[in-house]
Amino acid sequence: MMRISLNWLNQLVDIETANLEYLLEKLTLGGFEVEELLELKIDNRKEKIIDISATANRADSLSIKGIAKELVSLINLKKKEKYYLTDKLKFKIDIENLSSSKDFFLDCPLFYAVTVENLTNFNSPYWLKQKLFSVGIIPQNNFLDYQNYILVETGYPFEFYDLTKILKKSKTSEVNLALDLMVNKTKFIGNNGFEYLLDKEVLVLKSNENILSIAGILSNKDFSYTKKTHSLLIEGAIYNPQKIRKTSRLLNLRTDRSARYEKSLTDSDFIEAFYRLILLLKILNPQLICKLITGHQKNDKNNSLIELNYKNINNILGSTKEINFDQKTQISVAQISNYLTRLNCTYTFSEKTLIWQVKVPNFRSDDITREIDLIEEIGRLYGFNAFMTCLPKTNRIGWKDFSYEIRKKMTACFLNEGLNELINYSFIKSTDNNSVQLLNPLLIDSKNLRNTLLPNIIQTISETVKQININIEGFEFGHVFSTDKHFQYKEVEFVAGILGNIPLKRTWSENSNSLSWFEAKGKIEDIFHKLNLSITWKTLNTKIYDQLIHPYRGTELYLNNEIYLGVFGQIHPIIAQNFNISSQLFLFEFNFELIKNELKRNKFLSFKAYSLYPKIFKDLSFIVDKNIAFEKIKSMIMLNGTPYLIQVNLLDEYQGKLIPTFCTSLCIQLVFQSSQKTLVTKEIEEIVKNIETIVIKNFNAEIRV
Repeated sequence: MMRISLNWLNQLVDIETANLEYLLEKLTLGGFEVEELLELKIDNRKEKIIDISATANRADSLSIKGIAKELVSLINLKKKEKYYLTDKLKFKIDIENLSSSKDFFLDCPLFYAVTVENLTNFNSPYWLKQKLFSVGIIPQNNFLDYQNYILVETGYPFEFYDLTKILKKSKTSEVNLALDLMVNKTKFIGNNGFEYLLDKEVLVLKSNENILSIAGILSNKDFSYTKKTHSLLIEGAIYNPQKIRKTSRLLNLRTDRSARYEKSLTDSDFIEAFYRLILLLKILNPQLICKLITGHQKNDKNNSLIELNYKNINNILGSTKEINFDQKTQISVAQISNYLTRLNCTYTFSEKTLIWQVKVPNFRSDDITREIDLIEEIGRLYGFNAFMTCLPKTNRIGWKDFSYEIRKKMTACFLNEGLNELINYSFIKSTDNNSVQLLNPLLIDSKNLRNTLLPNIIQTISETVKQININIEGFEFGHVFSTDKHFQYKEVEFVAGILGNIPLKRTWSENSNSLSWFEAKGKIEDIFHKLNLSITWKTLNTKIYDQLIHPYRGTELYLNNEIYLGVFGQIHPIIAQNFNISSQLFLFEFNFELIKNELKRNKFLSFKAYSLYPKIFKDLSFIVDKNIAFEKIKSMIMLNGTPYLIQVNLLDEYQGKLIPTFCTSLCIQLVFQSSQKTLVTKEIEEIVKNIETIVIKNFNAEIRV
């Protein structure tokens, strides 16, 4: 967010005659969304302020001067003559004759240092304070006001040091500046009062071996100016944005100055801003003496031309909304040339080929690098809302790919089991050496790519319980990242989830209980059964799950061809305790790519004819030793149930006072059906009696009436 004073803006570009609503609308449509229009009373007069949300890739627009340039481009407003002139200064910066050393000024494409002496007035002008107040900055009535003013007006951050302190500590009459990387760990106290440990690879600005500042971020408290300061060393520089971001993360330190450098400043108006700063200081210090002591500026600007084709512009932007009954109306060649001029581009145009050769101005060289960028700018200036909106015509309807179909089917399986679909970021904060680290993370908590989906899922369940006190079960499709022994990166899609968070009733007369290990395992088997995949279970040996899954209650799953598929197991009790969730939860994670490939190989399905004859259902209850597995009983019944017996379902299991201690009561449902005839009840009853006899004989069961 950035506050802009319209009075301040009017000093750079003529907005008095412009319609305010139209101006705000053009800014918003041009990518600078106006969040709010404020009206402040400053010095007994009303002043209008706009709150603007600027885009991250436009560092050139983060200032009053930058917004003024945008208005010139968007609305073609008239620039005002500079209300500050450099010829008022005898002091000049001679760029052409500066000596420079690439090694001396490492990670710094532009650097100037000026000494300013004979400062007799420490205060800042009244009008300057009023301007700072209008944009939400509280004036301090010292040199900080000058720094803030230049930062707001031009977008360039300048650093001030007490020159007398530097010379006194260096025990010399000259300032010898150098930018260098730290070699040994050194303690540093910033002008914010905090102490930092500067490790190697931190870039610092030195004067005769004394550290003046962490380059581009924070100055040294020992060299800060005070009310007794009469001479300054002013540093103006543009640092490598990647280096500033890296140092800021390393020290966990971000300042207004470093925030500007991180956005990649250009040097297009830098010298003018430096002159402007010195002129401001000279207002209350007319005897001010300036001296340029060192300077460096790389001349490696990219002056390559961008080819802009009229045909490509019309193909991408389409027809305009201007009414023409004979043909579609396209943006004209003259309009495009006008927009290029308003963007401060220089160009040549071929009327034969309708192609422009465009050279982008330096202050837009970072964000306009291709033809498509220029086309976007043309659309932005013309107004994207002024083009026709229509969907492209298609000759055929799209189709759902195999991956989508499998994902859809698996999602239905998980939803049927009561799980909710979860979505998490791929970035995590991890101390695991096996995880893939990002070279340039935005946040410390997002510096690694996940090598498993489970930690984020556990975190989500914990946060849900903590915030809304609701237990949920969930699953997630997501990508995991890893490296092999040759340091080659791999990205594979997995599916993972968590079960057992919702207590269930096994019978109507019992209280709700958490899932047992075998019940959770049964849910997983049911899902693979629906997918028509056969799996085998083996002991858990995968090390990345050591801290997530219970060491004695975890298994690995394999496909029938011995391909490792994933893991299933109970949550590790330490993890459950740390996240304040139940230890009776069960985790699973499977390789979705392998599942998809296996299903693709098994795409030929076998079908059998549906029987037109009715089914007959018979229930059978008996008491049996509870150590006898139901699968064993079921297999025996199916073996002796004749071809008419097509299903054996377990309806109920009961243990109570009427049942012996070491026994259980099972109620099973027998389903009979023939594909050739209608079955007779008498015939089925004889089969059931035979099954009763076999159950009694083989399992010592007692039939219940």
